[in-house]
Amino acid sequence: MDLSQADPKGLVRESYNIEGISYGECGQIFIDWVLSLPAVVDTPDYIRALIVHYALPNPNHPMSRVLTEALTAPTEPKRRGGRAARFADRP
Repeated sequence: MDLSQADPKGLVRESYNIEGISYGECGQIFIDWVLSLPAVVDTPDYIRALIVHYALPNPNHPMSRVLTEALTAPTEPKRRGGRAARFADRP
């Protein structure tokens, strides 16, 4: 995959060039990046391309962590709220 397809605005590239960038700032850049993609693309494939190009050579950069976590499935919620939680133990 061409890197210009995976990062058309260069948002991820620029995050790796910002000295002292935080994990939170990288998360915001990642959200901007996702929102800039066309709806029909396979986002995980794009993330993998970015990981290969940017994260593998820079494993300690906070954007590397954000990209890696983006491929991890979310965990199941530990607590249910509202009515469902109050009546979960009742027959």
